Amino acid sequence: MKIVVSWSSGKDSAWMLHMLRAQYPGCTAALLTTFNEAFDRVAMHAVRRALVTAQAEAAGLPLYAIDLPWPCSNEIYEAKMGDAVRRLEADGFTHIAFGDLFLEDIRRYREERLAATGLTPLFPLWKTKSTRELADEMIDGGLRACLTCVDPRILAPAFAGRQFDRTLLSDLPEGVDPCGENGEFHSFVWDGPMFSRPVAVEIGERVERDGFVFADVVPVALAGQN
Repeated sequence: MKIVVSWSSGKDSAWMLHMLRAQYPGCTAALLTTFNEAFDRVAMHAVRRALVTAQAEAAGLPLYAIDLPWPCSNEIYEAKMGDAVRRLEADGFTHIAFGDLFLEDIRRYREERLAATGLTPLFPLWKTKSTRELADEMIDGGLRACLTCVDPRILAPAFAGRQFDRTLLSDLPEGVDPCGENGEFHSFVWDGPMFSRPVAVEIGERVERDGFVFADVVPVALAGQN
């Protein structure tokens, strides 16, 4: 068994890595991340490539990067993913793990796209508990993250950049999923039991773009230059 983790840079994929290492010791062998090549950042999370590289180093795993054009049609996306799957198969991977929690259509899409490949999908966090219980488990387990993107139609822009902690959970409006599984927010993990060391960051400027509010997470070494 050789597992690659679909890595968003956020809390769900990070906690999934932690769980996989407990369930399948020695089997998790790499991270896989898609980047918007126009901005050199993770799509939606808007996290800099350098920070994802730092996460991979802290996790002790190689990073497989998929560079996507912007804008990116579904046809181009699927072609790029197909290329990545073939590369992973050639490198001996047998499974790919996703951090999905409960959205049936997304899970079904992943399963359908992988059905004819040599990679078997895994969903370690799938409906294991309520998302509030999962959020509490992450925080109690030492995961440290900040919000990088919020949907201002659902959350106030001031939530962008906040730490993912119990204070944030208590401040979420009624109806907002505690893990942001419906797209209410996205996050960046800077420390936790899946890392050998923290990723030193600061929160930079907040901007609104394409209908979302983003907080720029900046490596500490670059913070003074921005």
